[in-house]
Parts: sequence; C-alpha cells; structure tokens
Amino acid sequence: MSDYTRREFAAALAAGAARPSVLSRTQTSRPSAGSLTDVAGITVGHFTDPRRPTGCTAILFESAAAAAVDYNSSAPGESMGVMLQPVSPVDRIHALFLTGGGVLALPSSGGVLRFLEEHKLGFDWGTPGLRIPIVVSAVIDDLAVGDPRIRPDVEAAYKACTAASSSAVAEGNVGAGAGATVGKMHRGRGLTGMKGGLGTASIKLGDVVIAALAVVNAAGDVLDWRSGQIVAGARRTDGRFADSVEFMRGIVSGTSGDAPVDDPALRSTTLAVVATNVTLDKTPLTKVAMMANCGAARAVRPYHTTGDGDSLFAVSTGRLARPNLQLTVLGALAADVVAEAIVRGVRAARGVPGWPAVNEI
Repeated sequence: MSDYTRREFAAALAAGAARPSVLSRTQTSRPSAGSLTDVAGITVGHFTDPRRPTGCTAILFESAAAAAVDYNSSAPGESMGVMLQPVSPVDRIHALFLTGGGVLALPSSGGVLRFLEEHKLGFDWGTPGLRIPIVVSAVIDDLAVGDPRIRPDVEAAYKACTAASSSAVAEGNVGAGAGATVGKMHRGRGLTGMKGGLGTASIKLGDVVIAALAVVNAAGDVLDWRSGQIVAGARRTDGRFADSVEFMRGIVSGTSGDAPVDDPALRSTTLAVVATNVTLDKTPLTKVAMMANCGAARAVRPYHTTGDGDSLFAVSTGRLARPNLQLTVLGALAADVVAEAIVRGVRAARGVPGWPAVNEI
C-alpha cells in the first residue's frame, strides 16, 4: 500500500460526492465525506423519536463480523461488550446497537435480537431452527434534553433495523445522535453547551476501505482535527467559545470560580465505530481500535474524562485479504477517519431549545 500524506488523506475525504439516502429526508443536503456503509456488507438504520430529541441506530452485518473494542473510559454504558476482549472465544458479532436514553434504554436492544432472529441470522445453536444473534450495545445519556421518560424501546430498535440500508448514512439529529450535546462540563459556571449529533466518514485507497460512524455527546469541546480550532463546545454569555481546558487553568489558579466541573459518571459519552473490509481477527482489531481512539482524542478535548463512557468499536467484514498491510498503517488512517466523523456529527446537527448548533452561531 502506498504511503499517503495527511493532505492527500484530507483531499480524499473531501472528494466524495453527495449521495441521497432514504434515511435523510429531514437532513440538509451536505457534501459527503463518505459513509460507514462504504464498507461492503454493512447496513445502517436510524430510528428518531418525533416526541423529543432521542433515538437509536442499528449497524447490521451481512455476515458475522470480527469486532473489538477500546474501553479507555471510566463509565461506559454497554451490553455484551465484554465479549469483544481478546480473551473471549466469541470472535464474531451480528450487529452493533447504539442508542440514546442512557442505561434505561439498554433493554431496547431486544428489538435488534428479535429482528435478527426473524431473519434467521445468528450462530447455529445446535437446535433445529434456532440461531442466536450476538448484538453488542452502547448508550449515550440524552435525558437532559426534553422529557426523560421518552426513551428508545424494543419497537424503536426494531424499526431502526427495518430501516437499515447500504445507502449513505444520514447525519446530525438522527438516531442515537438525536439528543446528543457537547461542551457541557462548565454549565455550573454559567457557560452554555451546544448540540452534538451523529457523523460518518470514510476513505477509499485502492481496494481498501476504512470508514467510521460517531455519536458525539461529549462533556468537552469538539475541535477541527486539521486546524485545532474549536468547532462546537462551551460558550460564554457573549457567545464566544470558552475553551473548556483553558477554563480549567482558571479553576486551578482561582480565576474561574469554585463551582465543580460538571462531569458525573455516565452523563457524557462519545461512541465511535470504525470498520474496514480488510481481513483482521479480534486481537489485531483491538490494536486498530486503540489507535483509532487517538483520532477521537484529537477531535474531543478533554477526552476520556473521569465521568465519560467513551467507547470505540472496530469491525472487519473480512472481504479483502491484505496480509502485508501493517496494522500501524490501518490504525493511523482509522484515527483520521474517526476524527472526521466526530467533526461532521456536530456540523450536521440542528439546534434544539437550550442547545444551539454550529450553523446557528
């Protein structure tokens, strides 16, 4: 595989043409930087609740896919993710399910299980007519936006599955990103946050495809990974960005007041999925996940705080054999794609009461 400079990579991300999607009728038309579904064998569907900003996203695999995870966070809300550790003998999964509603919405993953079972997808359990699908789930807490009693349920998850397609994935206030927010760790000091969202990106280099999807619900700010400039985050009363980390300097020196940082466990989470068609098993995918998470750290600041549930999943559909392609190369490129997906998530978002969007400031 040829070496690519960062400039060439950024140009490749920007070169994708806009593509219509049956899932994006309510989204503003925007130039595409690719989509998670550019990896053949992956379909994505959203359910967005019309009653309040919340929803869920189902990522389905045509064939059971190798998967791994990097949990460097303090409080992930998840289900069955422990099986993605290299020590687990389960090395393939059938779906990833991302949802709003916090831990109270984790049972909604039953809708994905029902959908897969109806379509006879899963591992042969040795009993005639019985197949067991493996679904790994993860949540964000969006309960502070609208009525917290409205949360994705089993039917919502099932509808996300029925909507799944290989079309370009809708971005912004959709699916699991519908109620996402960012820049909220200094609200106790009078700083306001902004609307987060769901973003996706991909890069195609010859026959190799690397793609990512991110649900951006961060305590900190979101930065343009190329320039380092804040795109969305904590804002002062005059509308200027506060720079969450710079504001922390004032906490230490005493110039930012004595209110505690708003960073309780389980409240802020950025969920990311990076996928490739290159054949990889779970252990090397774990390394890809670790490297790709560095991309999230370039786009979210601060990242991996003591209260967050940040999680990054890595998936291989195994459709392309490239045994000589080093993990260092794949992981480095995956990090940039994840960073791009995160930035796109906030740029595609639309404002909701109390949480303005990037295009409104």
